[in-house]
Amino acid sequence: MASERPLIAVLNTNSRVMLPDEFARYEDRLQFRHPPAAARASEARNAVDTAMAKELMAGADGCITCWGSPPISAELLAAAPGLRIVAHAAGTLRPYLTPAVWERDIAVVSAAGAIAEEVAQYTAALVVVGRRSLMELAPQTAQGRWRDVQLHRPSSDVRGISVGIIGAGEVGRRVLALLAHYQVRLLLADPFVSADQAAALGAEKRELEELFAESDVVSVHAPNNDQTRHMVNAERLALLRDGAIFINTSRGPLVDQDALVAELHRRRIWAFIDVTDPEPPPPDSALFGCPHLTLSPHVAGSIEGSGRYQLRWVLDEVARLFAGAPLLNPQTRAMVDMSSFR
Repeated sequence: MASERPLIAVLNTNSRVMLPDEFARYEDRLQFRHPPAAARASEARNAVDTAMAKELMAGADGCITCWGSPPISAELLAAAPGLRIVAHAAGTLRPYLTPAVWERDIAVVSAAGAIAEEVAQYTAALVVVGRRSLMELAPQTAQGRWRDVQLHRPSSDVRGISVGIIGAGEVGRRVLALLAHYQVRLLLADPFVSADQAAALGAEKRELEELFAESDVVSVHAPNNDQTRHMVNAERLALLRDGAIFINTSRGPLVDQDALVAELHRRRIWAFIDVTDPEPPPPDSALFGCPHLTLSPHVAGSIEGSGRYQLRWVLDEVARLFAGAPLLNPQTRAMVDMSSFR
């Protein structure tokens, strides 16, 4: 009977993620309480405020959040004394959880794994096209300059190069797994990973300075928090070999952008930057027009069509919990506390 299905409150109106056909796939196991049609039709990024969320949460067994949802506070939880799970159909959880969630011992999951798959694929692609000099070759070729060696660096194979990965979280581990097929030497810097754990991931553990000095490509996949702000600074960028490639698909504040721009103006390294600080950059940002830089507008993860997989990722977990099966990717308070601010 429908009344026996767990009631899941949907606390978001993001039309790119909250897809009716995806919810329909689970209606034999779960029942959903959606925001009213007027809210779903709103042009606002998320039309669910705290008052509406409280109504949606009344008597709910679980809830779905996404970017812009109100935080799951004690006030909201009071409306749902039997709530068993918070499922965040996006990545970063910090802005959406309050201590009240942990005090109630409520299960927490997110779609970080689904987004991580996209970011890892994008990053691995940048390693290849970066070594092939595609970003420089394409516009020159379009102008009729065919392999003009005076205008670009040589295209190079990835096999045999050293790739340094900073951070072995959701994305970093997936990047390591993808690059393992490319016959590259993998280096890993992560203070929470031992040498044996790095080896199990197919990598050699390094301290940050060693990683920058030994790598032909460095890619950042650390969380954005007080400990990681400007971890990529002038001193570490200076350690990169001539011709090295630096990639950031993580968060802008991890990189000292002034230091990066200064290093790029020396025209000895190249960079692929998908995230900035602030984001987007102001019109007069030194990033615009910077030599040896390919700048993209935060498209490594969660792009058109990917919302479906984010929602499916967390709905699978919700259905699993209420079927009595263990969660595949539960998030603990310690994990969330170590994650990005945003």
